[in-house]
Amino acid sequence: MDTLINAADSALRTLFAKPHASRSCPTVPGQTSELSGADKALAGALMRVNHVGEVCAQALYASQALSTQNPLLRQHFIEASKEEGDHLAWTRERLEELGARPSLLNPLWYAGAFGLGLLAGRLGDRVSLGFVMETERQVESHLARHLERLPQGDHASRAIVAQMKDDEARHAQEAQGAGGFDLPAPVKALMRASAKVMTTTAHYI
Repeated sequence: MDTLINAADSALRTLFAKPHASRSCPTVPGQTSELSGADKALAGALMRVNHVGEVCAQALYASQALSTQNPLLRQHFIEASKEEGDHLAWTRERLEELGARPSLLNPLWYAGAFGLGLLAGRLGDRVSLGFVMETERQVESHLARHLERLPQGDHASRAIVAQMKDDEARHAQEAQGAGGFDLPAPVKALMRASAKVMTTTAHYI
């Protein structure tokens, strides 16, 4: 029951409350971001996509914590969710600084990710951890591409994305160390295709 309440609380906080980070937002000392109108619009769109990814991360970890019967693994998911909560707060704050808005479809993204996490969890802890592994690896790759696309002068966004990329790589390693199962290639391909639809849509909506 406590886990179910936590899952509902996570959904409400993620979608309707202003997130608060437990860590300071990454910055580049001595560097300020001065952007043209076009660069600002591009950075806002990319950071909206990254914010959507963090909305989905909250849903995934909440559903997987709900699914597992292993109390140690449940705590692992809860702790990972807290760190992803920093990413959620950082990206939301940066959106506001850029004058951009979150995706209008965030409730849909959250619901979809929660369902996928619940399904993975029902297939067993090793599959659930494998789903985390592959998700985090794909997110790490996605963030690397965003570092290439973000305007060079957007030091604020770039610092956030770089820290997120490092954190996601570590989450994947931790899931593997906890016994994660390497998912079959067709499943990985389906995950990439689904992520492509989400990121393309969230870039604009």
